[in-house]
Amino acid sequence: MKKQDFVKAIAAAAWVSQDAANKILTAMIDTVTSELKSGGEVNITGFGAFKVSPRAARNGVNPRTKEKIVIPARNTPVFRAGKTLKEAVNS
Repeated sequence: MKKQDFVKAIAAAAWVSQDAANKILTAMIDTVTSELKSGGEVNITGFGAFKVSPRAARNGVNPRTKEKIVIPARNTPVFRAGKTLKEAVNS
């Protein structure tokens, strides 16, 4: 499902216009992004949790040249599904 399809589904389910659904979705994404950038977590009960996981620097190999490189440390966004979402997917 692409973003526009998702917006249409939200609009239909919530009985709002597609423009309003798009604004709500964009606001949600912006809010989650800004919270993760500031180092926080976003927990949505029954759905899951978004958080940032630090990854340490590590050694790697360039597959073309076989040259050894150092992959720098970075923060990676992580989503962990909640119990209700897991049960819904598996039923």
